[in-house]
Amino acid sequence: MDIATLLGILAGFSLVIGAIFLGEAVAVFLNIKGLMIVLGGTLSVICINYPIHEVYQSIVAAIKIFSTRKSKANEVVNTMVQIADISRRDGLLALEKIKTDNPILKKACQLIADNAGPEMIQESLRIEISAMKQRHGISQEVFRKMAAYSPSFGLIGTLIGLVQMLTNLDDPSKVGPGMAVALLTTFYGALLSSLIFQPVAGKLKSRTQEEALHLEIIFEGAKCILENNNPRFVYEKLSSFVPPRERKYEQK
Repeated sequence: MDIATLLGILAGFSLVIGAIFLGEAVAVFLNIKGLMIVLGGTLSVICINYPIHEVYQSIVAAIKIFSTRKSKANEVVNTMVQIADISRRDGLLALEKIKTDNPILKKACQLIADNAGPEMIQESLRIEISAMKQRHGISQEVFRKMAAYSPSFGLIGTLIGLVQMLTNLDDPSKVGPGMAVALLTTFYGALLSSLIFQPVAGKLKSRTQEEALHLEIIFEGAKCILENNNPRFVYEKLSSFVPPRERKYEQK
């Protein structure tokens, strides 16, 4: 689980809710009609912009940033070192039997076992990174669009509320409460955009860069193993991907 993401969102909402509770008339900040306009309107426009399966995949990707642990580059490096050790001890063909949940790592092991050339490995890396960035780019764009549309629907909700408020100008006692309700949808749109949609888009971009780095480590490691499957040599070459303070050689 990505604790930083969860804590950031919880802290943000806690500060906003705390500020509300420090004031008066707390109940006025809850307006179901306003939430319906902002959330419903934003989701409807997103479904117009993108196919439903891309919207679904984007939501799943957003959920994964909370549920999956962030991998470190040094862990990927040490995994490739262990693979080098296996290939040196049992031969390249032994890598076909390696069991892993990572399909990219499995593909790299298969390329090594097949004694693929550096050009084949480089081309595979280029295709994998390009395809991954395209998939992730859609999810990022969906949340960036949601961040752009939600304040707009907040404004639409405010205009609706103002029109309804103006019909009651003959009763001055209803003007103040009516104005408060009208402004709530703008509040909802700005809050969702600033605290949910934009940060999630940024986190997805960060994960994309991280995964691209891991792919480079895996395929560069595959090339190193084919050239020289000495685990120490493989580690020394791949450790350049890792910040010096995080480098840790784990030899099995």
